[in-house]
Amino acid sequence: MTTPLLRPRTLLFYVPALLDGGAERVWARLASGFAARGDWVTFAVDFEATQSERFLSRDVKLEVLPRGHFGSTRALARLIAERRPDASLSALAVADLKHAIAATLAQRGDRAILAYHGFSASEPQLLSRIGYRLTPLLTRLTAATVAVSAALRHDLIARFVVPERRVRTIYNPAAPDPFPDPLTAAALAARPKTVVALGRLVPDKDFVTLLRAFAQLGDGEARLVILGEGPERARLAAEAFALGISTRVELPGFVADVAARLDAARVFVLSSRREAFGLACVEAQAHGLPVVATDCGGPTEIIAAPAQGTLVPVGDVAALARALGGALADPGDPAPRQARARQFSLEAALDGYDALIGEVVTHARSPAGA
Repeated sequence: MTTPLLRPRTLLFYVPALLDGGAERVWARLASGFAARGDWVTFAVDFEATQSERFLSRDVKLEVLPRGHFGSTRALARLIAERRPDASLSALAVADLKHAIAATLAQRGDRAILAYHGFSASEPQLLSRIGYRLTPLLTRLTAATVAVSAALRHDLIARFVVPERRVRTIYNPAAPDPFPDPLTAAALAARPKTVVALGRLVPDKDFVTLLRAFAQLGDGEARLVILGEGPERARLAAEAFALGISTRVELPGFVADVAARLDAARVFVLSSRREAFGLACVEAQAHGLPVVATDCGGPTEIIAAPAQGTLVPVGDVAALARALGGALADPGDPAPRQARARQFSLEAALDGYDALIGEVVTHARSPAGA
């Protein structure tokens, strides 16, 4: 249920930029969703980027802060002090660090909400590492903390000794909008034997293990398409060549129309070493695909039943190969997967954040927004 409001609230969302990452897309969708519900929403970024700009509604006011961490943090503090939002929300560790500092400087830390979208081990940047190490302090300086999965919440509590009462799990709005049409089992089984993977070409995604598992299939008709760009491109191309599968592996780089690729595939695979949520798993389920994923955190919560997908141990080449082979041979019924994906809707995520914002506003000591 949506929390009834006596008047529109003033909300401020903050991320470094509207890049092509999952967190940026989620934040833009949430900001737009709250604007559609009648709130006055400002979206602050450190610098201009356009990759996820299409997810940001025209009803949301975009504010570009000055370049540089010091300048953007100071400008964010001024913006919070001037706008006096009923609640301010940030996503990603580096933004959470700067947001906590800015909200404290503006004397509105009791209205600040931090959202964590990744495991600390997956964040190599210096400021992100500092942000994670300061998590116990940041959670005390601000009103509330969100983790995008129960696995990530547990990690924050266990690794950084964050008080359990300070961290809430709210799943990402991952279901596509508009939602794909229903898919029949016969139509899915009639597709070519194409396996699709999606993600940045970085070690955490462990595409090397995926290539080795694909090589073990021994099926000359099967093809593997890995969508994404990153520093491991040359290594993955060399690995595919060494395994003798380079003619059946495609690395097209960043692709804007992921939906079209999913609609042409028979199986989706996620081979990550760790994944805080797994937006791509939900997207693949929404398109009716069987999902083969490693038991690496968030995907374990998305694949809640055998009819929704298959989980295999992280880094297990043989288990991944068996699961891929089984899914290609019998992709099964898309209906339970599409039903599961609908549970990760934008409306469900908005309701979760709506309730949290209501609690923050109720308990805040600083003056209400203008």
